[in-house]
Order: sequence, then C-alpha cells, then structure tokens
Amino acid sequence: MNQLKTAFLLVALTVLLVLIGRVAFGDGGTIVFLGIAIVMNGAAYWFSDRIALAAAQAQEVTARDAPMLFRLADRLAVQYSVPRPRVYLSPDPSPNAFATGRNPSHAAICVNQGLLQILDEEELYGVLAHEFGHVRNRDILISSVVAVLAGTITLIAQFGQWGMMFGGYGGRDNRDQGAGGAIVGLLMIILAPIAALLIQLAVSRSREYQADKTGAEVSGDPMALASALRKLERASEVVPSQTAQPAFAHLYIVNPLRGQSWAGLFSTHPPIEERIRRLEEMAGGIRRAS
Repeated sequence: MNQLKTAFLLVALTVLLVLIGRVAFGDGGTIVFLGIAIVMNGAAYWFSDRIALAAAQAQEVTARDAPMLFRLADRLAVQYSVPRPRVYLSPDPSPNAFATGRNPSHAAICVNQGLLQILDEEELYGVLAHEFGHVRNRDILISSVVAVLAGTITLIAQFGQWGMMFGGYGGRDNRDQGAGGAIVGLLMIILAPIAALLIQLAVSRSREYQADKTGAEVSGDPMALASALRKLERASEVVPSQTAQPAFAHLYIVNPLRGQSWAGLFSTHPPIEERIRRLEEMAGGIRRAS
C-alpha cells in the first residue's frame, strides 16, 4: 500500500509542476517544469534520506562515538529481523528522533543530541523501537518522499513571490492578462504551503499510532515509550528545534515545530495524550495477561 501511495504522490508532483509551469509561463514553462518534475521525482526516491539528514545537520556516528545507541540499535535489529540502520546524531538540543530511507536495507535513524540528555536507557530504547517500527512497517520511503515533495511545493511558493516581484507570470501567451497573472501568482503563494501541509497530512497520523504499537510490542515495555513521549512533549515546548524544517516535521516522533506558526493548527502528529493513553492500555493488557 505504501508503494502505491508513493507512486501516486510522485505522479501528483509531476502533474502539479507541469500545471504550474503552463499557467505561469505558457508552453515553454510546461516543458521546463516537466523536466524539473522528472529531476525531483528521482531525487525524492533516491536521495530523500540524504536530504532529510542534511536538513537536520546530522552526522553519521560509529559505535565508538555512541556505544549505547549502537547497542540498542543492534538489539532491535535482531528483534525486528532487519539490518541495523545507519545511525546519525543531530546537534539539535530539542529532543527528538526520526527514521528515513528507501527500505529496511537502506534505512537510517537520526537522534537529536537533546534526546540523549533527557531520556534514560529504557526510554531511549522505547523511542528507538518506535523508529524501528517505521522501518519494518515500511513507512520510511513514503514519509521521506513526502518531505521532499512538501519542500518542493514550498520552494514553488517562494519562486512565485519572485515571479510577482519581477512580473514574470503568464508567459508569452498570457502576458497581456496583467491582473489575471498577478492573481494566479498570489493564489500560488497562498495555496502552495497549504498544499504542502495537506500532503504531509495525507500520509496519515495513523502511522504514528502503528509505530507506537509495533515498538511497544517488540520492546515489551509500553510505559517506557509513554514516559519518553511525556518528556518529549514538555521539552519540545521549552527547547525549540534549531534544525527542523516544516517539510520534514512529520518524520519526527513528536512534532518539532509544536506551537510555531499557523501550521500548528494542522498538526502532522496525533495528540500525545491519546498516544500515551493507548500505550497505557497496552501496558494494562500485558499486566493482565501475565
């Protein structure tokens, strides 16, 4: 299913870019933006993980650099029966983490420096189990592709601003339309960021619930993840992210842009309270079963 969603989004990006090129610049724009769409599709599929990691200013680390991270990652790789993902560390003091990559064989897990400072080993294990859940559930490709698409659409909005400033709308066929071209440009600037956010939401908040459930089942300790989520909820409000970009916000275990801008009205994550409630119910079921 995720593969079909990924293909649909890539096609949708192509159509969107071609339409924008046609409306904004006429026939010549159609050809140019088709070329841009082809390039962006390739970049989204093959390099989305590198783009996400670069946006987080993350650096790959070794077992010598982060022995506890590697010990837990090796343990989870065995439990999930997947290759151990590459491990990255971001200097961001805001506690958070995300997984990215094309598939379980080409996956990476990124942990913010702030995460290591506020979680104990059991809580960190719960967070990593959640991220491994995304890897096994094959959420990582579609999530990474969506990040690139959202970023592309945001760039289109910025490009539209320059187009309006320099009167570049309408192409040769429509240049005489004047006000019409300006209206098109204004709509593009307003609607493009909203479209980017809606694409992120289209991935569905349910994937976070599923990763919580998968991680808690594999770790056998739902309360460790629930405790980690409580800490991350509080800390993310106190320590704002220094690296997270809106296009990549949905990749993180908790929203790194919580409370920032109008985008908070349409959170890419389900409510932390509901996630914790479900984990507590799982813990109660485990206790009753034992």
